[in-house]
Amino acid sequence: MDTPPVSEAVPKGRGSNLDLDSRFLDWQREPFDDGWDGADDAPAPATTLSIDSARTVITYNQSPDIPFDRSINPYRGCEHGCAYCFARPSHAWLGLSPGLDFETRLSYKPDAAATLRRELAAPRYRCAPIALGVNTDAYQPVERQLGLTREILRVLRDSHHPVSIITKSALIERDIDLLAELARERLVKVMVSVTTLQPALARTLEPRAARPARRLQTVRALAEAGVPVGVLCAPLIPALNDHEIEALLDAAAAHGAGSAGYILLRLPREV
Repeated sequence: MDTPPVSEAVPKGRGSNLDLDSRFLDWQREPFDDGWDGADDAPAPATTLSIDSARTVITYNQSPDIPFDRSINPYRGCEHGCAYCFARPSHAWLGLSPGLDFETRLSYKPDAAATLRRELAAPRYRCAPIALGVNTDAYQPVERQLGLTREILRVLRDSHHPVSIITKSALIERDIDLLAELARERLVKVMVSVTTLQPALARTLEPRAARPARRLQTVRALAEAGVPVGVLCAPLIPALNDHEIEALLDAAAAHGAGSAGYILLRLPREV
């Protein structure tokens, strides 16, 4: 008797239909559809939050292909649910799934701002630009509730510390007041990631991120506030969105972007 196929439907509002176990576990599960329950009718998995009691918030790297040596990620996991996200495998380090768990089981660092203030004040600390929210978006939906990114920006402003930000979220407009203050001291650069101008493709690739037109409005709002802002065409996926580069650049320029960049698709392990 043949085994009934497991549903391949992606839960509504999510970017993955996979619930793979962490590769670091001693055991692995395999989905099995016995035909009795309607897997397609199952409710979309809810988002849960847990506390990450990190002792430090600045992460350092020495990778030759990354244009910064330090970063801050106030959250682990990302509710935007981008199907292509290179950070998904990092959830496996926690014993969680790089698939649905990455989008639904989030952790946050409630003391991030206080910890950052302490790290910046350390006698051995040497100032260099901090990249904010590069592993997971610092302005993902949960930031509206927790406000950790805004607290971090306050610390950076008070410390006159340079920062760069990459985001897909229009929520960054909430912090234009702080960003404008940093901009007056030439301490900030924002890159808004726009993967495609096609709404349907964006919904498939980035189900909970702002729609492309809304991101371009954010570019305009930042530019009008005097905040240096560019558009990041990322990721470029061969045969899927690479033909949109010229249109993306035209749209970016029309909305006030002062620069542009791109990142090719990265496919680490489970991605």
